[in-house]
Amino acid sequence: MGRGILLVVSGPSGVGKSSVVHALTERVDFHFSVSWTTRDRRPGESDGVDYVFVDREHFEHGVEQGGFLEWAEYSGHLYGTPRQPVLAQLDQGNHVLLDIENDGAGQVKHAYPQALLVFLLPPSMEELERRLRGRGDTSDRDIERRLGIAREQIAEAGAKFDHLVTNHEVDVVADEIVSILTAAAGR
Repeated sequence: MGRGILLVVSGPSGVGKSSVVHALTERVDFHFSVSWTTRDRRPGESDGVDYVFVDREHFEHGVEQGGFLEWAEYSGHLYGTPRQPVLAQLDQGNHVLLDIENDGAGQVKHAYPQALLVFLLPPSMEELERRLRGRGDTSDRDIERRLGIAREQIAEAGAKFDHLVTNHEVDVVADEIVSILTAAAGR
């Protein structure tokens, strides 16, 4: 059995990552890594299913030991992708899918150079703004902030990612990423 592929899907807020990831999982059998976090468990969440919930000291020890493919701090809480479970799945020939932010994608590529990084582009900045506004839960100020971040991410994407894919239509994009994955598996 060959080694599995670590596929990282990233892109700006509002580009449709969750929809594309869902469509991908309907086409390819992926193992999902359960991230670690130091935030409190929310109602309905299960330890080891939604996240592995740990205290800050335990998480920081994992960072010191090189136990994460990527990690970051958001809103005072630490989040990270543990290295060993991902590598174990890859060694068993299973593909692993990570849906993470751009900085995390760069950390993964540094820690595991064989990772396949795909960046989702919006059809246009106008369409990205329309999608963000369509959510109905984001203030004008936050939309402007997210669009500014998106411009920076898009400008850097060509240098950081293996493939750039424009998300015009979810099913077409998912099929394109499956083709990329199939070609990578055949090398």
